[in-house]
Amino acid sequence: MRLPVSVIIPVKNEEVNIEACLRSLLWADEIFVVDSQSTDRTKEIAGKYTDKIYDFTYRGGWPRKKGWALEHLPISNEWIFLIDADERVPEALAQEIAQVISSPDAADAYFVNRKFYFLGRWIKHCGWWPSWNIRLFKKGKARFEKIAPSRDDSSGDVEIHEHLVVDGRIDYLKEPLIHDDAKGIAGFVEKHNRYSTWEVDVYEKLKKGESYDGVAPKFLGNPLERKRFIKHLWVRMPGRPLLRFLYMYIVRKGFLDGYEGLLFCLLMSYHELVINAKIRERRLFSLQGRPQRK
Repeated sequence: MRLPVSVIIPVKNEEVNIEACLRSLLWADEIFVVDSQSTDRTKEIAGKYTDKIYDFTYRGGWPRKKGWALEHLPISNEWIFLIDADERVPEALAQEIAQVISSPDAADAYFVNRKFYFLGRWIKHCGWWPSWNIRLFKKGKARFEKIAPSRDDSSGDVEIHEHLVVDGRIDYLKEPLIHDDAKGIAGFVEKHNRYSTWEVDVYEKLKKGESYDGVAPKFLGNPLERKRFIKHLWVRMPGRPLLRFLYMYIVRKGFLDGYEGLLFCLLMSYHELVINAKIRERRLFSLQGRPQRK
């Protein structure tokens, strides 16, 4: 028997990842694939596993793709599971989900840990393990927070670091997800270039002390609240690219992840450098009265 869980997968040009993801979801009785005008074989491959394939066109602002899916898909089950195309659900996690959703004492939502693989190696340090995010929740009990929307659509149409806000009790699953992107370094760099555009808006908004509808920053809160507390401090610190490398590689012992850990820390430091460069570029263009490049 398949589990009464509705899985949502946001996709765009994921032909190298989508099949492995879908194969790991055969335990679910409802799978939605939400596609943003893919030009590769993503929809063709997904069609072998589900007929619930929906098109999404981003109009700017809110909602983005996952938020739109929660609001508009004809979800038939009480439980919803969110997953990206470059992630997999191991059998042990599927079994734990089965136990949780059948429990009379089930929480309203669950944090799921994630094993992040980079160049084939599980990154156990660098601050990337544990990596908790809310992925399993009851329908109507969770919504995506609204942080700063990007001023253009080059950052993509899916939620990047926006988290779910839950109305109810949250608990933790023990078994982790697997994240292993088959797109390699090229995909990693392309994705983080888009992410950096979104981060510019968030950094500037947090520096101004503006509030947003989302996860509250709390030093002693849950993993997402602690992460948001650190973010509020982080955007005001000088020398962020260097600090990020030292924190990930030295403080969080990224050196124990070998060459892959070194490369990963360098790339994430470069990501921070790109954010700083785009902030400076935006201010320069604003002073000159020039339109922001995409």
